[in-house]
Amino acid sequence: MRGIALVVLAGITLSGPVQAEDLGPRLAASRAAVKDFSETLRNALQGAIKEGGPINAISVCNKQAPGIAATISKYQGLSIGRTSLKIRNPNNAPDEWELAVLKSFEEQKAAGIDPATLEHHEVVERDGVRLLRYMKAIPTQSVCLNCHGSKLAPDVAEKIKALYPDDKATGFSEGDLRGAFTISQRL
Repeated sequence: MRGIALVVLAGITLSGPVQAEDLGPRLAASRAAVKDFSETLRNALQGAIKEGGPINAISVCNKQAPGIAATISKYQGLSIGRTSLKIRNPNNAPDEWELAVLKSFEEQKAAGIDPATLEHHEVVERDGVRLLRYMKAIPTQSVCLNCHGSKLAPDVAEKIKALYPDDKATGFSEGDLRGAFTISQRL
């Protein structure tokens, strides 16, 4: 299947012949990277909580998550991270493309689609470089509520405030769209 796409979004142009079958291995690599990041981060968070409660999980996201992302990025030859409409870490703020995808995910969730199934990819051109951009939604799970829910333990709230004075990443309920994994690969 061959098609020509031309879309301009915030200075990013999508154009040229696009073959869906050409993206198969890249999409598989993106999904594998998300699975690796998700599982590694979840295991680290669960270990930290088991060792010292939810307050320990904060340092995993603050210190270990960027290192996990960097390792996976280097090993897989792509760039992976996390973003959200309600960010905690300003370094994870969405760019315009990610923002549009996150809003689309929210609309789909509002229409009854399970956030665990939401993913999106596009081939974009930025600064003369063709990229595959991929996002996979992160649904809020019950364990996430320890640090992202409406009622945080006082010590957890205090540590979050100390590390992230402009935190916006609370008030979630189980099943909400917490954010998304985001990947960019050069084509």
